[in-house]
Amino acid sequence: MSKLKSFAATLDSGHMYALSVCLIGMGLFSYTNRFEFLHYSTSSWVWVYAMTSACLVLNFFMIQLPPEGNEQSLDSSVYLACIFIFGPGFTLTVLLLNCLFFAVIDRGTRWWKHLTNFFIYSIMIIASAAVFQYLGGSPGALVNTQLFTYLIVLAVYFFMNTLLVVLYYYILYRATLYETVKDMIKDAMFVYLCTLVLSLVLTVLVYHNQILGLLLFMCLAVLLCQSFKKLFSMYRSIEERANTDQRTGLFNHSYFEEVLEQEIQKSRSSGTPLSLAMIDLDDFKKYNDHFGHLQGDKLISFVGELLKTESRKSGTIAARYGGEEFTLLMPGYDSLQARTCIDQLRKKLNNSRFDGVEIFPLGCLAFSAGIAASSSDIHDKSQLVDHADQALYYSKRQGKNTVHTYGEHSPLEQELDFSQDVRDIEQQLNLFMYKDMETFRHSKRVFRYAMDISEILDMDAISKRNFTLGALIHDIGKLEIPWSILNKTDKLAPEEWEMVKWHVTWGKKMALTNDKFKELAPYIELHHERYDGKGYPYGFKGEEIPRLCRMLTIIDSFDAMTTERPYQPTKSFEEAVIELRACAGSQFDPELTELFINYIESREPRPENEAM
Repeated sequence: MSKLKSFAATLDSGHMYALSVCLIGMGLFSYTNRFEFLHYSTSSWVWVYAMTSACLVLNFFMIQLPPEGNEQSLDSSVYLACIFIFGPGFTLTVLLLNCLFFAVIDRGTRWWKHLTNFFIYSIMIIASAAVFQYLGGSPGALVNTQLFTYLIVLAVYFFMNTLLVVLYYYILYRATLYETVKDMIKDAMFVYLCTLVLSLVLTVLVYHNQILGLLLFMCLAVLLCQSFKKLFSMYRSIEERANTDQRTGLFNHSYFEEVLEQEIQKSRSSGTPLSLAMIDLDDFKKYNDHFGHLQGDKLISFVGELLKTESRKSGTIAARYGGEEFTLLMPGYDSLQARTCIDQLRKKLNNSRFDGVEIFPLGCLAFSAGIAASSSDIHDKSQLVDHADQALYYSKRQGKNTVHTYGEHSPLEQELDFSQDVRDIEQQLNLFMYKDMETFRHSKRVFRYAMDISEILDMDAISKRNFTLGALIHDIGKLEIPWSILNKTDKLAPEEWEMVKWHVTWGKKMALTNDKFKELAPYIELHHERYDGKGYPYGFKGEEIPRLCRMLTIIDSFDAMTTERPYQPTKSFEEAVIELRACAGSQFDPELTELFINYIESREPRPENEAM
């Protein structure tokens, strides 16, 4: 008994499911077939062997469907035709011989998988035959008036196949049931429609033309499979040309953009690291001007081949970004691992021989690289590219032939850069001095709050810079709003309010015109999103909004509530705190709301809204 319990404990849920399917299938097979093949006549055995041979041939000639290339067999058309012509017992005999043959030749597949597959097909065949009989169908010739019956039988066959296979994958991989069903239906629907038509064609041909009809059907099916194979090959060839840079053989920019978005989504859902490296050949223009564009193209091809070879070894995705720039998308690599990998690649290029390298300052091929790691606060693929690009720019500033990781400036350099950035933004904010003084003062107060909060959250230098500068510039888009609307004391008309809401989009566009401030765009664009998804401009909800943008929303709202403005009610700090708590979970992130309230309540003396 103890041994039995130990054995049961070792079985995972996938094995338990397979065992259940086998037991059910075994019972149904025994009841339906009843070993009737022991009493077959010679002519019956001829048809068993003929139909079994047809199944075997169709299992070797599979249909490949673009875009994924999933292989599908048309053997189900033979099983359905057997149900329509000979009945379920005969069909199960054909299935048994077919599965026994594959179990013998396919030794690489575990025996229990062969067994599970056999019983899954048995259940599908028996269920379809039962429905066929229930709807008045009987083995023999195709009946024109019963086409709806044949359609229902195929639907049952398809449903049972989908149900049994999807449940297995759902139990084994814990995938989302809806997504699993959707993907399988999408992949298999076309093949099953072909199966229906071909099963009816086979029924007619076999019933009226016997073996000749079966041979004609097999010719048709094999030609169809070969046509799909060539179609898929053409599709792959066109797809490869469309996704490949012809000069280097690497993926091109368009494909890189597509894969980057997919990998960011995978990284978010699975929690695995993802890094991006941007690589720029050092002094390529000098080489190009000296030796000409033809030799320069050869150098680009040489570097591309090196990246292609190394990316295959490291499991990364190399692409030509443009000109002499390349990207390496690195799934599963954190920033430290990515830096180590790119540094090794840099040294390998340094040691690679190529004609004319003596004109380079270092006397060898070299590149500068910037690395950026994906994080939860990156809500758009362009942010990750911008981070890697900034790191690349910094690497160039350090004398080239170096690798730099985004966010790893020295403290002194960071402080100097930050001070200069604040001065640059304040120059733009000075434009509010004539248009709306209160927006100018509001931006400065929000900036001060953000500085304090960045200390409380113990942010890294880059996050602190982006958060505080984002707070300072968050309302820059209001410069585009007409003075009459910006300073209106009455309630805004609906069309005026819609114009005010556009300030987040205008502000984002203004930030994107300056490479230094591209990473501030999310704070400008998303500070009016709400935790419950009722904000603007996108209606993002909860974790879809970057964490620090959610904090900026709280700071922005608190200062707006506690600021004295003519003709508008002003809340005290206590009233504003009550309002924040009341809106926590709807407008504001509950956790960050409490953190901000604790900060406000701990300030001594209480801040006043004096002019800054």
